[in-house]
Amino acid sequence: MTIGIGIYLYYLTRSFVLTTVIIGILIVCLFIFFTIRNAKRNERLRLSGINEVDKMEGTVFEQYLRELYLKKGYKVTLTSASGDYGADLILEKDNKKIVVQAKRYSKPVGIKAVQEVHSALTYYKAKEAWVVTNNDFTPAAVKLAHSNNVKLINRQQLIELSLSLKNVSKQPK
Repeated sequence: MTIGIGIYLYYLTRSFVLTTVIIGILIVCLFIFFTIRNAKRNERLRLSGINEVDKMEGTVFEQYLRELYLKKGYKVTLTSASGDYGADLILEKDNKKIVVQAKRYSKPVGIKAVQEVHSALTYYKAKEAWVVTNNDFTPAAVKLAHSNNVKLINRQQLIELSLSLKNVSKQPK
C-alpha cells in the first residue's frame, strides 16, 4: 500500500524528493496517531469501573490489571496466553518479582488458581504470588492460599485499588 501511495504521489508531484518528504510526514503522522490512540485506550481501560470489568474477556482483564499496576509504579509483563506456567502477569518493583494469576470470573475462584500461581513462583523465580479477581474466593482457596503464602485480591480490594488510582490521576499536578 505504501508503494502504491508513493507511486501515486510521484505521479502527482513528479519529484522523488517531494514524494519522499510527503511519505515521511505521513509515516510520522500515523505513528503519532497510533501512539495517542493507544495511550487513550490504555487510560480508558485503567479507568474502567467494576461493571465494565465484569463484562471483560479474560485477556482484556489482564490488560486492565497491567494498566492498574503500571500506574502503581510496577514494571509489568504480560505472559503468553498459552504456556504461561501459572502466571498471567509478572510485576517487578523494588527488586521484587511477583507472579499474578488473573481471574475474571462470574463465580468465586477456587483452589486451582492458587495452585497455578504457586507453581509459577519457582518457574519465574518470584518472591510473591497473587491471585486477582473481580469476584471472591472459595473457602478452600482462602485456606490453601493462606498455607502457601499466596496473596488473594478480591472484588472489593480490586475496586479500592482502581478507585485509589482514579483519585491519583484526578489530583492537580
